[in-house]
Amino acid sequence: MKYSFLNDYSEGGHPQVLAALNQTNLVQSVGYGQDEYCLQAKEILKEKMQNKNVDIHFLVGGTQTNMIMIASALKDYQAVIAVDSGHIQVHETGAVESTGHKILTCPHQDGKINVSMIDEIYRQHTDEHMVQPKMVYISQTTEYGTYYTLEELKTIYAYCKEHQLYLFVDGARLGSALVLENAPTLRDLAQYSDAFYIGGTKMGALFGECLVLINDDLKPDFRYHIKQKGAMLAKGRLLGLQFLALFKEDLYYKIGLHENKCAHIIKEGLITNHIPMYIDSPSNQLFPIFEKNIYQRLSQDYAMTEMFNVDEDHICVRLVTSWATPEEICHEFINDLAQL
Repeated sequence: MKYSFLNDYSEGGHPQVLAALNQTNLVQSVGYGQDEYCLQAKEILKEKMQNKNVDIHFLVGGTQTNMIMIASALKDYQAVIAVDSGHIQVHETGAVESTGHKILTCPHQDGKINVSMIDEIYRQHTDEHMVQPKMVYISQTTEYGTYYTLEELKTIYAYCKEHQLYLFVDGARLGSALVLENAPTLRDLAQYSDAFYIGGTKMGALFGECLVLINDDLKPDFRYHIKQKGAMLAKGRLLGLQFLALFKEDLYYKIGLHENKCAHIIKEGLITNHIPMYIDSPSNQLFPIFEKNIYQRLSQDYAMTEMFNVDEDHICVRLVTSWATPEEICHEFINDLAQL
């Protein structure tokens, strides 16, 4: 059977998350996210952010979270700015557009956007004959495994504040970024964005994302948006309990460290074997460029995502490690590569 490096949600949930769910399975609680587990998880997260004024909502999936957040924040004639590789642009089946909001894109730079790119789009939309830019969307980590440093986040946020734009951070893989050098902490994200979410689905939870609203303008009636969009889970406890398990003893950070370590093992082996990288990613996503004949032989034992053909003889693929990736399989992968 092939070992899958396709994504970081191929497995179920982390054993500590499953244990928490099992231990409380017969405990009765109120529904719709008003239970004691959701409340406890929120308090722990507020302590880590050192901000008691944020609003926290638990949702099931990333596309759902992005769509509801953006649709609730923007008026009918307003749009969101993102890079062309952004998840809302290429992996969400027009979810944002289905709510009536245009995504204004620019070519990414190593998966990221910067102030000059934002400014160019902003200045192209000059009057009421065009949609009005109102939000900037970024991902941490990006779709190419890169990340925004604290200084980069501060710079983008300062521009957004100056031009009355919301800054929204997609944190589907936030755990991988939080443990990287010079990366924003939860406290920093709660200070230098208007909203962000803490990913669970790709970080050891069975499912679930934790949306944090910082800007007071985004908070009123948000639960109405959740319910109307079909996202208010009756058994909301299942979401809060998982985030309680992930953050009560800092399991979330441990998962980030583990998946990054596994990716680093593979990355070092790729470099040793003279395999070039499309992008120098420090996180749990890697983008090596293989000779096609080597890739075809490796793919007999390992599942990887085919990104694009570099030329007639080379292909860029994506490998992703997770909380469940054994270090041994990373060494085996490199050993098999070396044999080829």
